[in-house]
Amino acid sequence: MIKAIWNSTEIAASTDTVTVEGNHYFPPGDVSAEHLQPSDTRTHCHWKGEAHYYHVVSGDQVNRDAAWFYPDPKDAAEHIRDHIAFWRGVQVIDTEN
Repeated sequence: MIKAIWNSTEIAASTDTVTVEGNHYFPPGDVSAEHLQPSDTRTHCHWKGEAHYYHVVSGDQVNRDAAWFYPDPKDAAEHIRDHIAFWRGVQVIDTEN
């Protein structure tokens, strides 16, 4: 089980993440949507496409742009379409290890 935790709050938990470039991408159904807030931030990856971001929310704390996903990835990254990855202090841990 892979979990994403921030501010003592479990944001995501999955046994079906996809690892790309060292990041675990969680299926959208395994992420607690109530802890995500849409962001206007966009970045571009030459092989994955345009990343969209979420702010991660826990209580009254907001971690800006701490999650990202590819809603319309390039062909090489189709396997992570809409999957969500985390950074900026969000701990991604393997509870089996």
